[in-house]
Amino acid sequence: MPNLSTQQLADLLIGIARAQAAVIQGIESAVPGARGTHIAPALQNVAHLHDRPDPSLIDLPVRVLMSSLGRIGPDAANIARELDRLFGDAPPVAVPSDPAATPAASASGDEELDFSKS
Repeated sequence: MPNLSTQQLADLLIGIARAQAAVIQGIESAVPGARGTHIAPALQNVAHLHDRPDPSLIDLPVRVLMSSLGRIGPDAANIARELDRLFGDAPPVAVPSDPAATPAASASGDEELDFSKS
């Protein structure tokens, strides 16, 4: 098996998340309100949104799924940067206590993976 680049892995995660999002949308069509009352809280719990501002490797796929359920969708470049960080190929990014306070935080794309505000 060939080695995957972080960009390829990011694309794969997005594809899997889109398939999962389609299942969630199908459930929402069959059972209106299920997404907001049952599915979203469970996903937020599994993604560790409140206790881990930076996703771990285990949290990242759930956060990609949650991003797929949003209006904008996931960004492969941001996910690839997160994968580089998680695999140790990139220096860790310092997260300020107030991410909106610094322009570097908005440039990093971390807010796209932070679903605690939604």
